[in-house]
Amino acid sequence: MFKLSTLCYIEKDGRYLMLHRTVKENDVNKDKWIGVGGHFEDRESPEECLLREVKEETGYTLTSYKYRGIVTFVYGENIVEYMSLYTADGFTGEPIACDEGELEWVDKKKVFELNIWEGDKIFFRFIEEDREFFSLKLVYDENDILQYAALDGKTMEKSTQSRERGAR
Repeated sequence: MFKLSTLCYIEKDGRYLMLHRTVKENDVNKDKWIGVGGHFEDRESPEECLLREVKEETGYTLTSYKYRGIVTFVYGENIVEYMSLYTADGFTGEPIACDEGELEWVDKKKVFELNIWEGDKIFFRFIEEDREFFSLKLVYDENDILQYAALDGKTMEKSTQSRERGAR
């Protein structure tokens, strides 16, 4: 079984709006820091899902956003999620409390110090490089260890993954 979702990193003043997932008990993202987004509803396009989820989780209405890539997230034996990855740099509205965790503006240089997925470190690098649209496959075991990564259908060597994760 697979799921479709969006994931968005909203940027402002050199910071990303990050969600610390602390609420849901059976959450694959429990205690991780991620962007905002969520699962598609019936008949939604990626952009419709993006706009709805950002509004529901943050109170913001996006006015400027960019579709950056598709991330195939495989976790253990039962989870396969296709995430439409976005960045946004324009929004209106007033912030609201999120029912999935705590929202916090985090300096981009400090994001790698947070408890984030190893694969997120790879795509953050692509975002920083302003890489054109990409497809990234990330396969994790049930201990949250990245087992395999592929960029645009080509296996990424461990040394390339490490370089992509590069220290800040």
